[in-house]
Amino acid sequence: MTGSTAKRDLPTKTCPVCGRPFAWRKKWGRDWENVRYCSRRCARNKTGRGKL
Repeated sequence: MTGSTAKRDLPTKTCPVCGRPFAWRKKWGRDWENVRYCSRRCARNKTGRGKL
């Protein structure tokens, strides 16, 4: 399996809403710099930190 990258080697960010770390996904490849939230749920609940 050449050419694959282990999940531990992918870049990560921390979600500002829930505080959980999330890893790079292929669908975010071209827009990774602008990805801020780990999920649509967190994007909807931008205001209350940790109130999920």
